[in-house]
Amino acid sequence: MAADERGGSVSDPRAALAALERLDLITRRLRRECPWDREQDERSIVPHTVEEAYELADAAHRGDDDKIRDELGDVLFQVLFLSLLLEERGAGSLAGVAEGMSEKLIRRHPHVFGEAEAETANEVLRNWDQIKRKVEGRGAGDPFADVPENLPGLLYARKILRRADPEGGAAADRERRDADEAEIGERLLETVARARSLGVDPELALRAAANRFRDAQR
Repeated sequence: MAADERGGSVSDPRAALAALERLDLITRRLRRECPWDREQDERSIVPHTVEEAYELADAAHRGDDDKIRDELGDVLFQVLFLSLLLEERGAGSLAGVAEGMSEKLIRRHPHVFGEAEAETANEVLRNWDQIKRKVEGRGAGDPFADVPENLPGLLYARKILRRADPEGGAAADRERRDADEAEIGERLLETVARARSLGVDPELALRAAANRFRDAQR
């Protein structure tokens, strides 16, 4: 098995577990001995979690593997730190988080772990939404009930539209998607420029429009 530049085998689960255990021990020591880390709670640390997620997204968009690896480490530390906070008050643990995620992935992928069929990405998403509603009871009466209102405007609007029409998204090949992305980007930029010329906050305008759409669907 090949070794990566930071040591350990690329596909060796033992190396991965050892590295996670070391990071967990470091996280716990920081929580005990670092004045800044000792003062943190969920509300104070989550803004850093969001920031790290955006930095990871930027690295992925740029296709910078070194940066992706670095930012993944930052996000992983956030997961361990927040899990430790749960553990401290007896509300959970890293093991519980991982086990819960494993159960969720198995439950939501019956085409892999069960007998359901899904040949396309859209079929997977349709099954996913049905499982969330029928099995997990999420949004059974209101499909918009658990949409976080503090999402950025574009993400919020996208999630609202997807909840209203889970099968409405188009599946495109990479070449077509790149061309469509460029066109949509230009249109969005033009819209932001138009909003600016009118003295309108485009974030607030989009959020208000998404809320009107959500309310009309209820």
